Amino acid sequence: MSINARHGLPFLPGNTFRDVTKSAYHRSQTLSYRNGFALPRPPTVGIGQDPLQSEELAYNYTNELFSEAVALYPDPHATLLEFVPAHVALDKKVLRFHGYFQQRVLHSPDEAHRVRHVVVYYHLEDDSMCVMEPAVENSGLPQGKLIKRQRLPKNDRGDPYHWKDLNLATDLAVYGVVYRITNCDAFTREFLESEGILVNEPEPMPVDPYTSHRAQPQRSYVSPSDFDHQRQFLTLDRKVLRFFALWDNTDTLYKETRPVTIQYYLVDDTVEIREVHQANSGRDPFPVVMRRQRLPKTIREASEPFPRCVLEVSPQEVQEYYSPKDFQVGKTLSLLGRTLRLYDCDGFTKSYYETNHPEVEVKPVELPKKEEAAQEKEVPPYNGFGSLEDSLQNCLSLIPQPPKKDLLKMLENDHKVLRYIARLDSQNPHDEGRHFILSYFLASNMISIFEKPTRNSGIIAGKFLEKTRVPKPGFEVDKPQFYSPADFAIGATVVVFSHRFVLTDADHYVLKYLESVSDQIPNHTLDSLRNRLGVHPDQGTTGGNQPHEEQAFQLVSIVTESW
Repeated sequence: MSINARHGLPFLPGNTFRDVTKSAYHRSQTLSYRNGFALPRPPTVGIGQDPLQSEELAYNYTNELFSEAVALYPDPHATLLEFVPAHVALDKKVLRFHGYFQQRVLHSPDEAHRVRHVVVYYHLEDDSMCVMEPAVENSGLPQGKLIKRQRLPKNDRGDPYHWKDLNLATDLAVYGVVYRITNCDAFTREFLESEGILVNEPEPMPVDPYTSHRAQPQRSYVSPSDFDHQRQFLTLDRKVLRFFALWDNTDTLYKETRPVTIQYYLVDDTVEIREVHQANSGRDPFPVVMRRQRLPKTIREASEPFPRCVLEVSPQEVQEYYSPKDFQVGKTLSLLGRTLRLYDCDGFTKSYYETNHPEVEVKPVELPKKEEAAQEKEVPPYNGFGSLEDSLQNCLSLIPQPPKKDLLKMLENDHKVLRYIARLDSQNPHDEGRHFILSYFLASNMISIFEKPTRNSGIIAGKFLEKTRVPKPGFEVDKPQFYSPADFAIGATVVVFSHRFVLTDADHYVLKYLESVSDQIPNHTLDSLRNRLGVHPDQGTTGGNQPHEEQAFQLVSIVTESW
């Protein structure tokens, strides 16, 4: 129990006493001034007690620090014994340390941790600290102030960090995160050394593996060439050098040499290789062996280990391309793994080298000629089905074509028919008295036979033989000879597929036509016709005996009735 010293009354809870003698009711000051500096008024112990002494306040700093601050920043009008508060002596005095901490990355196959750089600021006026992370472009992480300004505990008891606890190459554990201090600025080093602290050597800052992986390589710039591509296009457009070469492909299964053509386009210095296809070579019609492109001749040494068969060679890796000087007749080139031997070129290529590169000798190389044995086509024997010409077409091509016809002969002899009267030479007595009309078509050299109807003969008359070519007997089946007008003499026997016909008469047109081509007809054939028709050689086909003329008229009437 406390007793009010002025009234002598107990000051118990719930009891209040108003001082009736109080005349000043203004609020008391919270600040006091000492040596010209505003300081907070020291608190009192209780009611009616004296205030605490200023030496006992927690605001006082150590004498060493104040003396050092006054020594660093002296006041010409003050002495060392004058009082200077800490917030004035150490205002805006900050120690700056550089460091980093490692952050683990979970569930990522590309990285295990990241290195994040930080800056630790220590404010000397109130021993507060803050941790800042500099912003990194495109990092994808929230950066900036990691720990706001405050007194950071260094142990479980809550003791704050002091500037004496900070040094280079040391760890700073704050709230479960370990910061590694690697370096500091010049002011911090000077301050620590002035306080008698031995500053350690700085450590190199580690590099973040993920940031270095995402960093783009430094760009390399190449000065543009002074070559005039527009002039090359205007002057050399559609001008191509063509070389004839042999592709040495002997290391393959069939060990062959194939002819190719190399075309060098002067407009853009590109090269194209085409294969020369030969008839019946059995190859697919794909002539392009290498598409049109620029061929690298020399690759830079730094690019040699890379697999050029898989990766495309960029222009930065090529040191030199093929030029017209590299294509010389008689030399062997290796283009993209193919061995090509140049043996000739065309006329334009020769004139180009004579004009622009006279030092290059263009001389064709003679190649050994291969003697190919001539293989005659063996035609299989005729099987008897169809005509001989149709069967032969099956042997000449995979898709048979119709036999070729003599169109000129067909136009000249169209509707020209030689008609003969024949009888059947047979041992059968029933064949006696049968009369046939044999027609020979000059346009196609075919023969048709028509049988004249005979009353009460018991034989069906009409078409006996369809129009067809009739071969002569006694010849081979593969090399037959067919009947012609020269074989049709009066009294001659014509064998038509084992049937024997004897010619007995003919019309006057037969004699007239054979006399027009008498140089192709034997004399006995013409004489037999003249004797049968009763025509003298001097009279021609217009004269003759009347009975023969009537017989010829009867022949024409018979043919007319039959058709």
